[in-house]
Amino acid sequence: MDNWARTATRWAQITLAEDDPAHFDAAFWLQLMRDSKSNATCISAGGYVAYYPTQLEYHYRSKFLADTDPFGTLVEGARSLGMTVMARVDPHAIHADAAEAHPEWLARDRGGNPIEHWAYPGVWLTCAFTPHHREFLTEVIREIVREYDVDAVFANRWEGYGGISYSEGARKSFRDECGLELPLEEHGDGWPEYVSWRHRRLGELVGIWDQAVRDLRPHARFVPNLGALAARDLAGDLAEPVSPLFIVDKQGRHGIEAPWGAGRAGKRNRGVYPDRPVQLITSVGPEHQYRWKDSVAPVEETKTWIVDGFAQGALPWFTKFNATIQDDRWVEPVVEAFNLHATVEPVLRDLRITAEIALLDSGGNDHEDGFYQALVEARLPFEFVSDKVMSLERLRAFKVVVLANAERLSDEQCAVLRSYVEGGGSLVAAYQSSLYDENGSKRTDFGLGDVLGIGLAEPSRRVQNNYIALMDAHPLNAGFDGATRIIGGTHIIGVASEEAAPFRFIPDFPDLPMEEVYQREAPDKPAVVCTENAAGGRTVYFPFNIGAIFWEALQSDHGLLIANAVSWALGKTPDVTVQGAGLVDIAVYTGASGTAVALVNLSNPMAMRGPIRETLPLPPQSVSIAVPTDRVKVRLLVAGVDVVPNVVDGRVEIVIPTAGLLEVVHVDWSEA
Repeated sequence: MDNWARTATRWAQITLAEDDPAHFDAAFWLQLMRDSKSNATCISAGGYVAYYPTQLEYHYRSKFLADTDPFGTLVEGARSLGMTVMARVDPHAIHADAAEAHPEWLARDRGGNPIEHWAYPGVWLTCAFTPHHREFLTEVIREIVREYDVDAVFANRWEGYGGISYSEGARKSFRDECGLELPLEEHGDGWPEYVSWRHRRLGELVGIWDQAVRDLRPHARFVPNLGALAARDLAGDLAEPVSPLFIVDKQGRHGIEAPWGAGRAGKRNRGVYPDRPVQLITSVGPEHQYRWKDSVAPVEETKTWIVDGFAQGALPWFTKFNATIQDDRWVEPVVEAFNLHATVEPVLRDLRITAEIALLDSGGNDHEDGFYQALVEARLPFEFVSDKVMSLERLRAFKVVVLANAERLSDEQCAVLRSYVEGGGSLVAAYQSSLYDENGSKRTDFGLGDVLGIGLAEPSRRVQNNYIALMDAHPLNAGFDGATRIIGGTHIIGVASEEAAPFRFIPDFPDLPMEEVYQREAPDKPAVVCTENAAGGRTVYFPFNIGAIFWEALQSDHGLLIANAVSWALGKTPDVTVQGAGLVDIAVYTGASGTAVALVNLSNPMAMRGPIRETLPLPPQSVSIAVPTDRVKVRLLVAGVDVVPNVVDGRVEIVIPTAGLLEVVHVDWSEA
C-alpha cells in the first residue's frame, strides 16, 4: 500500500476514552466503516493512554485494558476490509507516576514549577524539547509500528505545551544554539530568535519520528496534526516529512462562522500545495467553546460540513470522541455524506479543481471573509493562492487575482503582481493592499500604486455615515437602479488618481441630530478606481474596507459591488455560470475530456447563524459550461440521470430541476 496517501479518501477516526476497552463494540465500528464506504481509519493507540498491551515503562495503560487489545482488534478488522490504517498518538501530557520518575520531561513555568494540565488535575504537561519527545515518544512510535500493521502514525498535540516552557532541556537547547536565555514573555527580548529556534527543533522532531516509522515500514509515514490552517503555516523545510497528505483539524463551525468554511479549508491548503491530498476532520459533535465533544451536532450541520469540504477538495474524515455510543443520531448523516462522496469520486478523482479567479490568501481576516462571501453569493468560482508561495507561474493560471486587503507585500511580491498585470492579468485590490512591506513597515505610497493607477493622498481614517456616489455610467454601476449613492466604508483612504472613478466619496456630514443628516458637498475623492491596460488586463481598487464591512453588515450593495468589480476585471463570460435562487458554493473540475461542476446547497434558515438544522431544496438551476465540441454527454451524478444537452455557441446549457445538499454536473466529451 505504498500509495496509501492517495487511495485513502474516506477516513473514519475513533478517538477512544480510557474506559472504552471495558465495553466498546468493535463490530459496530466495523459495520459503520462498511456502511460509510470508509477506506481508511485512524485509531487511538497510545501516548497519553495506551490502548494496547504496551511493554514500555511509564507508557500508561488504560486501567480498563485488562487482557484486551482494542487497538489491535480494530487494526485487524480494518485490514480485513482492505482499509488504510493510521495509529493516533497524543504526547502532550503524562500521568503522575511518569512525572515523578521523570521530572525532566515536564513543561515548566518561569519559576521552574511543573505545569499541571489545565483541564484535568493530576496529570502534567510535557515539554517537546526534552527526552520525553525525542526519546520516549520515539520508542512508543517504534513499538506501535513494529507490533501492528499500520501505514502511518498520526500525532495530536505533538508540540507539547503551547506556551514558553522553561524546562532545563528547553533552556539548555536555546542557550547552546542562540546564546540567549529564553524570553520572559511572548514578543519580549529574544522572541524572534525563540520562534525560529522552536520551529527548527519541532521540525527536527518530525524528522526523527518520520524516520523511526520508515525504518520499520518503508512505505509508512509520520503525520503531525498541523491544526486548522495546516499547510499554509507549514514552512518549506517541514513539507517533505509530511508531504504525503495534509490533515486539517477544523472540525466544524460555531457561532457566525459561514457554512462555506469547510470548503475554504480545502482551498486554503491547495493554495499552498495544489497537488497533495487534503483531509478535513469533521467532529460528529458540536464545535463550541463549551467543549460538548461527547455530544451530537445537528444532522444537516454534520452533512454540510463534510460535503462542502470534499466538494472543494478536502477529503472527508469524521471523528467520534468516545467509542461508547449513547446517541447515534450522527451515524446516518456521516453515512449519507460519505456515500455521496463515494458516488461522485469516480469522476472527480480524475479531474482537478480549476478556476479563472484567485483570492490571495494572506492568512485570513474579516476582509477575506467579506470577499469570500461576496464571490460565493455571486456564484463566481475561485481558488486560493497563498502569499507564501505566490509566483508568476502560479498567478498565470488565473485571469483575475483578488487582494482583499493584502497589506503586507514585499517588493518581490509586488514585482510578481506587476509582471502578472503586464502580462495581461487583471487585479482587484482593496483598502491597504501593498501599503506595508512584509515586515509591517508602512511605505510612503502603495507598493502597487503604479499598477492600480493610484497615489496615497491621506492615510486611513475611521468614518461614520459614509456614502459613495454613482458617477458616469460604468459596468461597476450595474444593478443599482434607483440609487444615486450607496453605503461606503467605515475606514477610508484618500487617494489621487487620473483613472476612471465610477464611484466617488461624498464628503463627511453629521449623523446626528437627525435634522443635520444631509449632504453638504458634491462627491469628490475616488471611491473606486478602474483601469484598462494595454496588455488586455484590468484593475479595480477600493480605497475603503469593503470586504470587512460587507462581512460585518452584510449589506447587499457591497456584495454586488465586489461581484461587479471581479466580473468586469474578468472581461468575459465565465467558463461556468450557474443561475438560480439559493446560496450555492460552486467548484469546477476540469480534465482533458470533461468538466464537472459541483453545486453545494447552503440554502437553509440558519445560513449565517449556525448550526444548520434544515437544508432547503434548490429550485431549478441553469448551468452553462464552455465546451470544445457539441458532441458531449451530460449526467447528474447524484441524481444518477443522463441529461439531453443543448449546445449553443460553444456552451452546453442544462437545467438542474432541483437538488438537495449536493449535485454534480458531469460533461464528458471523451468520445467526440
